[in-house]
Amino acid sequence: MKNIVVAENPILKQDYPDADVIRVGGTYYMISTTVHFMPGGVILRSYNLADWEIVSYVFETLDNTPEQLLAGSSNIYGKGMWAASLRYYKGIFYVAFVANDTHKTYLYQSDNIEGPWKKQEIKGFYHDCSLLFDDDGRIYIIYGNKNIYLTELAPDLKEPKKGGLHRLVIEDKDNPRLGYEGAHCYKINGRYYIFLIHSLKNEWFRTEACFSSDSLEGEFTGSDVICDDMGYRHSGVAQGGIVNTPDGKWYGIMFQDRGASGRIPVLVPMHWHNKQPVFGINGKIPKLVQTIDTRPGYIYEPLYASDDFNYPIEEDGKVHLKKVWQWNHNPHNELWSTSERKGALRLHSGKICETLDKAYNTLTQRTTEPESFVTVIVDGSHMKEGDYAGITALLGCYGAIALTYRNGIYEIVMLGKEPENNNLNSTYGELQKEKEYARVVAGGPVIRLKCKVQYKHSTDIAEFFYEQDGKWIPTGIQHKLVFKLDHFTGCRFGLFYYSVKETGGYVDFIDFNYGVLPKTTTR
Repeated sequence: MKNIVVAENPILKQDYPDADVIRVGGTYYMISTTVHFMPGGVILRSYNLADWEIVSYVFETLDNTPEQLLAGSSNIYGKGMWAASLRYYKGIFYVAFVANDTHKTYLYQSDNIEGPWKKQEIKGFYHDCSLLFDDDGRIYIIYGNKNIYLTELAPDLKEPKKGGLHRLVIEDKDNPRLGYEGAHCYKINGRYYIFLIHSLKNEWFRTEACFSSDSLEGEFTGSDVICDDMGYRHSGVAQGGIVNTPDGKWYGIMFQDRGASGRIPVLVPMHWHNKQPVFGINGKIPKLVQTIDTRPGYIYEPLYASDDFNYPIEEDGKVHLKKVWQWNHNPHNELWSTSERKGALRLHSGKICETLDKAYNTLTQRTTEPESFVTVIVDGSHMKEGDYAGITALLGCYGAIALTYRNGIYEIVMLGKEPENNNLNSTYGELQKEKEYARVVAGGPVIRLKCKVQYKHSTDIAEFFYEQDGKWIPTGIQHKLVFKLDHFTGCRFGLFYYSVKETGGYVDFIDFNYGVLPKTTTR
């Protein structure tokens, strides 16, 4: 049949963690954690659960705090927006989440998935929250870590309802690793279900659990429902939403830690037995999953893109970059332009930085498994003494290749921060310096640079090149990439510019090209 699609797990090959998914008619929507990247709260759309495209972002910026603006040495790496709840109720889309830098809970509402979104706060801090709109019109929020709570909200969703239901519903006692969190709550056929992630107690292994009850005031009982790594790095698949199709089939979308590429969505078939969810096939998540397409022949926009930086100014007086782009932290809009030079992204220097992760206006895209690369021309004719501009493989232990200007000479530098170890929780001190691995004289102020990343079964690396006489010249080392909690995101390609001595310069990025090898497909 033409409307049958076979999805290959993991389905997206990119970092889209903490998915919550809904269906409205024949259209599926999925929201994912975006942490410190802006715009934030990315929402994707699909008609078959296999192919996805970016449809919108919930917010351009959140609160414009000094930390979100990368003021001085402050930042929100590893904080920001986490684990949103996406719901559709009586014609309105709702998005609720916490930001771990402001310690606030935010609620956005819109009658259109593409916005605009109305912003408000919910009084309190509700970690990894899930909204529940009950049949009787009452509204609840389910949240927590180790101790999972259920709290009834006031009708305006601004605070807990006075005298409303508030109770501890589930506990994960004495778990030395990860206790229950990542709540996703549903009412299905009159019964309440709470899905949660946690780790096995005797070893680090993400596992999905489910608890259910016939009443919000009754006892929630349950256990683990899937514990499988699909044969990859002893890395369990867990945390995400469930959704049904128009013909009544059910699926879960959960993530798997895939090393430096990030936390990647996995599509898990499920069914119900004795009112309980059964995930996978004989307890295993299949590599290939069959779904039904509600819009056969639809052409999806790719989740990565090349760019010639030719953008019109829209009716609102702004330039809207392709949806695949996100800024690292809030952008300083006065310091970037695509109109000052036709066909170029111009970045102006706005602050003195010791390291590139403190620079304003680093423009990023997600990398793609198993191998992807980007190239770009850097025109540094107007750089100041000591400036750096180029491409980074952005993580806490980032690597980069840059054009730099020193003592009147243009040079090409490969630099980065070494991963101290593979420990997820180890981070990098604010005073840690970038290490320089290679430096060669450039032929002038204009150079084409390249960054390539490879995600293998056991090792993730970035490699860097510059073009000379039509050939790519490798520069520096094979830089090891390691996912850690300091950034808590998968590796991104980033175009950056920063100054170490004086501000006032600018650089132009031209002819950005994004390639994937081999070509990925869900067919």
